[in-house]
Amino acid sequence: MLQKFLLPVIVFIIVLIGLTFGEGVFTALAQWLSQITGIVIYNFQDLYWTISLYVSRHPVKIVVAIVITAIVCIWIYKNKGEEMNNQANSRKIGIFLAVFLGWLGAHRFYAGHIGMGLLYLLLSFIWLPLSVFLGLIDAVRYIFMNDEEYKANIKA
Repeated sequence: MLQKFLLPVIVFIIVLIGLTFGEGVFTALAQWLSQITGIVIYNFQDLYWTISLYVSRHPVKIVVAIVITAIVCIWIYKNKGEEMNNQANSRKIGIFLAVFLGWLGAHRFYAGHIGMGLLYLLLSFIWLPLSVFLGLIDAVRYIFMNDEEYKANIKA
């Protein structure tokens, strides 16, 4: 269930970054990411204002990204739906999430460990370097697990 939710979110983010990359907004995005990934994130209000500013400046890009995301996800679900349920692919997605979004606990949410995912989120707001480090440790753990161990690890 969570896999079918995370795929469109990841595709949407990738498409949106792809659409903004060529227009010089990448510099603003990099500055925004450096603000967010500072040692301490002070509150959610900065994130809200940054996202609302981006949405107000680029509504067409967001609509185009949503349309492209819908088309890509429908194609993936239609053509690769059986492969997504394959445990080896599930583990690869878990590794990918642990490497790139492990500091947010995305890999823990994906595996069905909601409490640990929330703990990672909280930890990323308190002390980001530790949550990044723990996410990378989980990625290494997932790499060295076999498929049976990973299947036993997830709660889905």
